[in-house]
Amino acid sequence: MHALAVAEEHTWYNVVVKETPDLYGKPEIVRLKPTNDFLFQRLFGDEEAKDILTAFLNAVLNPPSDQKITDIRIIGNTRLNKEFLRSKGGRLDILAETENRELINIEMQLTNYRDMVRRTLFYSSKLFHGSIQSGEDFKELKRTITINILDFHLDELAEIPDFHSTFHFYETIRRKVRLTDAIELHFIELPKFRNAAKDWREPLHRWLHFLEEKLPQNELEAMMEMDEMIRKAEERLEYLSSDEETIRLYEWREHARIEWNSWLNDAKRQGMEEGMEQGAQQRNNEIALALLRKGLDPALIAEVTGLEMDEILKLAHERDES
Repeated sequence: MHALAVAEEHTWYNVVVKETPDLYGKPEIVRLKPTNDFLFQRLFGDEEAKDILTAFLNAVLNPPSDQKITDIRIIGNTRLNKEFLRSKGGRLDILAETENRELINIEMQLTNYRDMVRRTLFYSSKLFHGSIQSGEDFKELKRTITINILDFHLDELAEIPDFHSTFHFYETIRRKVRLTDAIELHFIELPKFRNAAKDWREPLHRWLHFLEEKLPQNELEAMMEMDEMIRKAEERLEYLSSDEETIRLYEWREHARIEWNSWLNDAKRQGMEEGMEQGAQQRNNEIALALLRKGLDPALIAEVTGLEMDEILKLAHERDES
């Protein structure tokens, strides 16, 4: 793969081409993987992509026709820099607010961290808590919706065959009695979707299929014919897939993810070998120490191991003194 500069109407573009041209000898743009969290953010989270994100959110939330989201304001989008993208566990997400003052956080997650459910509750409650300022009335708290798109099976949902699960606060006995809709959690498991029967009349089916890296051209064209916003998203993806800087950052992020998974697996193996006879707490301590030695951020280590932050800092202090 290499970059090629081409001109069109006096404007220069950088196009990524395969080493082997297609049957007609023309350069072929390589379609980047939309589930790469950096690319997902560029695809849906930039200001110029508001209409694409709006269509995607309506597909996920499936509100009644008279309650469709018509306008959003992107208020949180982790500003990207090269060092952040090279980091092993930086969290990339999109935060938007609807015209009805609802906060929606969307995250693409490819790695199965420990305690994904608690992690989701932590960030959702933090977002809910932060929606008002000190001294404001509780009634000003904004409805908060979290959407996690997972490229792995969530253990807690193993008994649920559906690829899309939604959670609210319900009364234990009378399950239909909902206490509040102030916090709403969505989990979309891509592996389950891949094994599910597809119905292209369903907008969410079209969008999740669009996110696949290797999408048959005939299926893509059929979806674009059915859905103008899928067409617009694919055109944006094609543009991003031909932009030299986007490709460079995309590849850094892919490399960081692969390296992070490798380091995490090594740390887990080392912790298991050194702490097999010492119980779960000691094993987590060994994993934390291994990650500290590799220079990872203590907050991220706490998230991965399930240890409290003060335990991580204590381990770091003991390591420095030894």
